Amino acid sequence: MSTDSLSDRLKALGVKVGARDIPPPRPRDPYPIHHIVPGRFQATSHGEVFLGEQRYPLAHQHGYAALGAAASLRTIAEWAREPRLAQLQPNAFAFLDTETTGLAGGTGTYAFLVGVGRYNDDTFQLVQFFMRDPTEEPGLLEALSEFLEPCEALVTFNGKAFDLPLLNARYIANGETPPLASVPHLDLLPLARRLWRDRLPSRALGYLEEHILGVARSHEDVPGWVIPSLYFDYLRSGDARSLKSVFYHNAIDVLSLAALLSHVAGLLDAPLDDQQELPETLIHGLDLVAMGKLFEDLRHLETAMRLYEYGLARDLPQDVYWETVQRLSFVHKRHGDWMAAVALWHQAAQRDHVYAHVELAKFYEHRARDYRQAARWTEAAITLVQAPDFAKHARRRWLADLEHRLARLQRKLDHA
Repeated sequence: MSTDSLSDRLKALGVKVGARDIPPPRPRDPYPIHHIVPGRFQATSHGEVFLGEQRYPLAHQHGYAALGAAASLRTIAEWAREPRLAQLQPNAFAFLDTETTGLAGGTGTYAFLVGVGRYNDDTFQLVQFFMRDPTEEPGLLEALSEFLEPCEALVTFNGKAFDLPLLNARYIANGETPPLASVPHLDLLPLARRLWRDRLPSRALGYLEEHILGVARSHEDVPGWVIPSLYFDYLRSGDARSLKSVFYHNAIDVLSLAALLSHVAGLLDAPLDDQQELPETLIHGLDLVAMGKLFEDLRHLETAMRLYEYGLARDLPQDVYWETVQRLSFVHKRHGDWMAAVALWHQAAQRDHVYAHVELAKFYEHRARDYRQAARWTEAAITLVQAPDFAKHARRRWLADLEHRLARLQRKLDHA
């Protein structure tokens, strides 16, 4: 059978011959990521990887705080027990946040989007490393390592528990050395808990943005728990439109890291000005008390005392007020200012605080040598702890010591 006759017979059956009338194949990615997010492709030894990129002037305001780092990190470095943080220039820091395929972590979890901010000359450079497909992970990790190479410190939010262990695991799984495994790492979550746990019901980064930095996310944002499913949808469809909100979410997280560090460093670097007046940024008594506790733990007693005093002058909840009175009295005691401590103990004793009675008994016995006054305060304390409504466990804790103290004082009075 001739070729022409076969062709004729196929045409007669409705079968098209040749490529002229075959429709072009449907593109796999009708909405690719580079059409949705501003950025560029970077070549690596493992192929190309997509990088979203934005730059901000250092004076850019993210809520109430500027991105530029102006204050010293010496107090934060002392609190974190990482002196290297205070010695580094701003351009040595990397601000990092990841978006992952699962929120629980584990060996099967990938970081498909890694946002990193870095001070670069007179700008804050935000680069987001994106994995269009899991096969691109080696390229993403290589590009990320290259970007992080100049950085000497890492700033995250809950990164010690999540982001950094996950990234380190992915580098190791790919036979590579993690780039930031040995540099100083400042995780802002524990510091946020320390400063705002008594005032704010949540210390999540988004909550701090709203209530500390004054940042309001736009309608573009998406809840973090939705992000893995949006990425899996993208892998199935190739449609990157829904990922625009994921890039926005990640970008705001990174900007908030820089702004939060700038804000907290400003608070802790100079909590008291030259005139010993309140900085304008400190407006809540609970924040002042929290900072006082931090400086007390660091043994900066003068600063702690002033912060406690300023806090007591504000509108504090009653339990916090009297706890702060107690703390301030003990700081005065440690500092050797007995008259200030005694004045606070008298104030607390009028509100039936047992510790104040005991401290007054100690003072009159050991400092003033007034055993009669010491016995009077001890007897008053015993009356308080023996009251029917006094907690039994606290009664057991106080009573034996008080009775022992009173017996000793009676002997001293008998031999006076």
